[in-house]
Amino acid sequence: MGATMSPLPFLYYKGVRLTINIMNKNERFVITINRELGSGGRTVGRILAEKLGVAYYDKALIKPLEEKFNLTSDQIERLKGNNRSWWEDIKRVLILGEEAANSSDYYDEKKKNLVTSEAVLKAEKEILQDIAIEESCVIAGRSAFYVMNGFPNHLNVFIQASMEYRMKRLMDKRGISKKEAKKIIEEVDEAREEYLKNNARTSRYDTRNYDLVITMDDKTEEEAVNVILAYIG
Repeated sequence: MGATMSPLPFLYYKGVRLTINIMNKNERFVITINRELGSGGRTVGRILAEKLGVAYYDKALIKPLEEKFNLTSDQIERLKGNNRSWWEDIKRVLILGEEAANSSDYYDEKKKNLVTSEAVLKAEKEILQDIAIEESCVIAGRSAFYVMNGFPNHLNVFIQASMEYRMKRLMDKRGISKKEAKKIIEEVDEAREEYLKNNARTSRYDTRNYDLVITMDDKTEEEAVNVILAYIG
């Protein structure tokens, strides 16, 4: 008779059975928090980092990208939503030259080449992996769940919520109307999804990319953090 594999250990948290992940928080680790706009995922990441006593990173990673490509943060975010293919990028360089500086791509005046969304992803990967090699940390957004695939001792978490929950949170935070909140969320969702599909060949909504998926509608940020802490043990 062949050997029988032992089942992974598990625990119950508020009635939910959780399989304990193999991530070891006593060694250098990385926890990535991918989140939908308006879900509270950034706050979850910050609180989680505080409770674990490690560094927390989110939009601060934009700064090295700004310096590397001589772009503003707004330009980088818009670039990431670009849905043109790499061949179309090349054709734009050949046909438009420096006029491409005014397109939805951006021309790097210092290096005399067109900055593409692939280049941004590559730079993000280098920055994130350099950080992960140096210290334990929690990283919110920045495609970290994709970048850290294959990286030792990491955990990928996705924070999601219903559209109603997200709109209300955005309305309260920014003082905008329901219509404005919905428009912003839809635009950001589309840009982020296009960025990953075009450059990472995956979807941010594919749950196979994550170890843990948390829906926020019936939870506070603290409760979501406790779910993650219970999961890693």
